[in-house]
Parts: sequence; structure tokens; C-alpha cells
Amino acid sequence: MGRSIKITGIKELEAKLKKNATLDDARTVVKKNGAELQTLMTRNAVFVKGYSTGATKRSIRCTFTDLNLTATVEPTTYYSPYPEYGTRFMSAQPFVRPSFNIQKEIFKRELKKLMK
Repeated sequence: MGRSIKITGIKELEAKLKKNATLDDARTVVKKNGAELQTLMTRNAVFVKGYSTGATKRSIRCTFTDLNLTATVEPTTYYSPYPEYGTRFMSAQPFVRPSFNIQKEIFKRELKKLMK
């Protein structure tokens, strides 16, 4: 399977959140950002080079673990690293990393709001 990106809570963050907000608030932020990352990644998974079937775009899934404190968003096609990183015959058309970098900043901002 390809690479995956996890947004995971940290013990210190959980301790701070317990003081300032409930874990339900943190779960809401994780769920919202996980769903937004899936949407953004799906929107960016449009490939213009080569033969595009849309299978990678349709295979992007979001799963929640650790009592909804961890969101995992990943494409489930076995060949998803090829468009992301390219091959010697095909240039890269990244869709995971740019989506993650955008959503990461939004996630940080929302967690900082919770911690205030």
C-alpha cells in the first residue's frame, strides 16, 4: 500500500486540552479536519498526464481511531505513490503532500484556538 499521513494527538496536548476544553472538542476538530483533508485530497487527485481512470481519486478514505483522536486519510490503490512521487518515465503529480500542508496549518490554528 502507499504512504499515509496521520494526524495524531500528543499526551501533552491532551493534558492541556483537559484543562481548557473537553476531549469532545478535540475530537470534533480532528473529525472536521480529517474530513476536510479527504475532500481536499480528492479535489487535488486529478491527473492530466497519462491514462486517468479516477480510481485513485475514488480510493481516498478517511478512518478514525484512538477514540476519534486520530484521523488517517490515505489513497488505497497500490499504485498511488506513482502519481505522488513520479517514476523514471513519469513526472510527479503530487496530491497528498500539498493537501496535507494546507490542512496542517488549518488544523494547527484550530487547536491553538481550543487551547486558549
